[in-house]
This record gives sequence, structure tokens and C-alpha cells, in this order.
Amino acid sequence: MVTEAATFCRTLVEEWVRLGLTDAVVCPGSRSAPLALALDEDRRLRTHVHQDERCGGFMALGLGLASGRPAVVVTTSGTAAVELHPAVVEAHQACVPLIACTADRPPELHGVGAPQTIDQRDLFGRAVRWFADPGPPSRQQRDRWRPLAARAVAEATSSPPGPVHLNLAFRDPLVGEAGPVPEERPVELRELITRRPGGDLPAHKVGELVEVLGHSRGVIVAGVRTVGDRHGTAAVLALAQQLGWPVLADHQSGCRVPDPSTVSAFDALLRVTDFADRHRPEVVLRFGGLLTSQALNEWLAGCPAEQIGVDRYGQFADPERSLDQRITADPAAVCRQLLDHAHEGHSSPAWVASWQQAEAAAVSALDAVLGAAGEISEPGAARDLLAAMPAGSSLVVSSSMPVRYLERYGRPRWGCRVLSNRGANGIDGVLSTALGVAETGVPTAALLGDLAFLHDSNALIGVAGRRVDLTVVVIDNDGGGIFSFLPQATAVARPRFEKLFAAPHAVDLCGLADGFGARALMVSDTDAYRQVLGRRFDSQPDGGPDVIVVESDRTRNAAIHRELNRVVEEAVKEALTAG
Repeated sequence: MVTEAATFCRTLVEEWVRLGLTDAVVCPGSRSAPLALALDEDRRLRTHVHQDERCGGFMALGLGLASGRPAVVVTTSGTAAVELHPAVVEAHQACVPLIACTADRPPELHGVGAPQTIDQRDLFGRAVRWFADPGPPSRQQRDRWRPLAARAVAEATSSPPGPVHLNLAFRDPLVGEAGPVPEERPVELRELITRRPGGDLPAHKVGELVEVLGHSRGVIVAGVRTVGDRHGTAAVLALAQQLGWPVLADHQSGCRVPDPSTVSAFDALLRVTDFADRHRPEVVLRFGGLLTSQALNEWLAGCPAEQIGVDRYGQFADPERSLDQRITADPAAVCRQLLDHAHEGHSSPAWVASWQQAEAAAVSALDAVLGAAGEISEPGAARDLLAAMPAGSSLVVSSSMPVRYLERYGRPRWGCRVLSNRGANGIDGVLSTALGVAETGVPTAALLGDLAFLHDSNALIGVAGRRVDLTVVVIDNDGGGIFSFLPQATAVARPRFEKLFAAPHAVDLCGLADGFGARALMVSDTDAYRQVLGRRFDSQPDGGPDVIVVESDRTRNAAIHRELNRVVEEAVKEALTAG
């Protein structure tokens, strides 16, 4: 039997495919059947199925994060739709394109106590770029179906990109055949949406920046959204070299690569008071998002410097109100423009040389501690994982301590893309995000803590049947390790601290992973861990993820951080004295 619902959904799917969408995540349900069937019937789309709607939302987020294209995620009506909210919020905050499709009951079933029926209009509030509730499909609205699908893509990929919400009501029958769909029309996305990401700067602005940058000691700080490819990285580094400035970058920026300008140990260096005081810049050029380093952010807030923020979407993270200028433009394009107009920097050669000297001393000190054999450390586990990742791979890092370990201690490298849910900075959905990234076909690893793993363990439902190249490294210190570094650790009595903040879980994480059909093992020795990583990345996976649980202790981990800070301080002071 031909139904309007089936025809409507096939039209949406055809238009989405025409506009370049490649992936959809379906969460099983009855009311969403017309759209689920239409997505699965179109073999040009990869349809991924997940039983948990919250996991499905983050899986779609991971697909969009890795590809830059919105993935469609489909749920049935009621609380199933609400489960998408965390992923929608993250997509909103992190500028990740996403199309959330929630099935709904028709208007006549609202307000009468029909089961699985809630008010889904504007369900996600201001966290979406656009919301549409077109009502049950009807023949009279056929000419609106393709524009609806096209606008969803346009809004999701506008500037800044983000999530859109289509609330789609369906009447019975929910299963039927599609009839002839409306003809394709040349719908140009640029005609629908005029908001475009920032590009080049006007000539007068370039001149102003050249004047400011060319006569000062400065630093470049690069966070997420700085560059998207090696050409962009090259532009940032070329400008840094021309100006004679160091680059302080996290891995998500794309700029933390081997280069004379790169300073990877900036967090440790800026904890050394003498160094931090003697290296206050006159100008700071900040690209993209905020870095996690508290030492860096406090140092920037205390610098009497001209601070210029450049972000492609105009999303300026500035909680300390430190920015003097905010420029919406593509950072790589700005660097190329400045290179074309700027003369060689007037910073003293001693400026960048001093940063390089301190960097070498700090890295050597960190290598001596983190490279040692024996009981594995949490920072060492993060550092070794990044180093072991194969070329062309992606590493998804959880918020809380893992992302900080990588920023503080990860060595510069090419060939591994680092991703993280740093929009809302939550630890939920990390494993599902990594699963979405892995579904794009690239070798993928996830680094997360035990609580983040527990939050999202349902991501492993059905994972044994997924042919994905995914390695999951879980740091298990039986609780919330980050709280050992926060004021609560000393201000609250130990029993209350353990109960309210550390929150030991006492869960056998290997047993949990095994129960889902994943291959799991626990390691506590550095050499054994490195051997496991080597075997994992040197061979082709034969289906499903490997879960490596790194056994740790929160008290010992805090002591290791104190030791790392101590050895870096000693090495840097010695280097400064010698210099």
C-alpha cells in the first residue's frame, strides 16, 4: 500500500543524498518506522543502528565531527527523543553539524493521554540552529518536502554549523510503499542560508595587524578550529617563523607538530614562576577555541598584552575577558594574508630561542620520568597511546583528565587527528562519539577515564558485530581522578571527599566490556602496555573494539604530577641560568 508517510520520507532521503549526506543513525522504534525504512532502503547511505538513543545521538555527533558532514539520527517519540539532548547540546557548543529527527504522534493524539506522547516542539530549546515541525505528511504539502530536507542541511552546515531538529509526526499506517516522489528542483544552499564562515580580512585590517604584530614580542596560541589541513598548519607555522614567535598549541588545533616554533611543554613551563614572569608577551594572537591548561589561561589573563582572537565562526571563548580584538575569519587565511604583507618580525632572536631552550629542557625532563619502565602512569599512558597511533588515524579524547594529559605531555606529531567533545566539556557520550568516528573507516582510538567509560558503556551494545577499527584505552583509578587536583581534595575530610567527589565504583571494567562482547585486558606495566599497543596497531583488526584497561591509583597519580612539575622546574631553572 502506498502511503504519504513513506513517500515523504523517501523524498527527504533522496534530497539528503543529493546534497552529500552519507550516514544515518537509526534508533529502533515504532513511530519512526517510515523514516527508518526509507534510510535503510537507500543503499547510497550507510545506516548505523544503535539501541540506545543517547548513544545514537553521540554516534551521529562523532560521524559529523570526523567528516564535517551532518549525520541524521532518528528516534521514536516520547522520552526516546529527549535522550538526544546531550548530543544536541554538545553539537551546538562545539559547532558540529547534526540533523536530529524525532518521530512524533499526530496532533489528534496530543493532550488525550496517548502513550509515548510528549510535547516535542522546541524540545532542545536554543541549542539548535533551526527547528521545524511540518505536521503529518499530506499531498497538499508535497512541494515543501524537498525544501524542508535542503534547509535542514543548509542550517546544519551554516556558520557556525550545528544541530537542527526536525520533529516529524506520522499517522498510521506506519509501514507502506513510497509512491512517486516530487521532482528534483535546483535548490541552492547558499540561497537558503547567507551566514558563511569567516574568510579573508579586508586590506585595512591586514595593515592594522601587520603594524601591531611586526614590532613586538608575541606568542601564538592555537586551539580547536584553528586549521583543517596541512596547508593551514604550514601557514600558521610560517607566520610564527617570520615573526619569531613560539606556537603554544593543543593537538586539536592541528598545529602541534614537529617544528622549531612549537612549544609543547607550555603548561609545565608556565608553572615555573621565573620563566612565566620573564616571558610575558606584548602581543598574543589566539586562534580557535580555549585550551584546557589552567596555567596558560591564568598566565594569559595576567599578561598586559594586546590579545587578538581569530575564529572562523566568531565563537570566541574568553571567560577571563582578555581579548582586546575579536576577528571572525579563517585563521589559516589570516596567516597567509599577514605573510604576504608583513616584514620579518622585530622580536629579538633571543625571544624565541629562550622558549626553545626551555622547551628542550622541559621535554627532556618529562621524557626521563614518563619514559621509564615499571608501573604505568596515567600521563604516560596518554603519551604512549598518541605516539603509537598509526598515520591517518584519529584519537578521541575524553574531557576531565585525559584531554589534559594529552595537552600537557603529548609530544608533537603528524598523522594523527585528535578530537574531543570540548563544546560542553562533558564526560558522557565519549565512547559513542569514538564509535561514530570509527564508523567513517579510519583507525580510531579512544582515551577515557573509568567514569566516562561507565557513563557510556551502552555504546558497546552490539559492538561485537561492528566491523570497526577501534581501540579503547580506559584509565581505571576507581573514581573521579580530576578531583584529586581540585580544592575539594584538601578542603573536605577524606571520607566525605571519597563519598561525594572521588565516588569509587568498584566495577570490573574488563568484565563489563567482556559482557558486551568486546575483547578486554588489564595492564599495569609500562612495557606490557607498549607491547599491547604495538601489536594492536601493527595488525589488521578482525572485528569489534579492543578495550585496554590501565590500572592506576589516584593518590600515586597526584604524586607523579608533583614529581613532573618538580623535575621540569629544576631543568628549566638550570637552562635559564645557563642561558
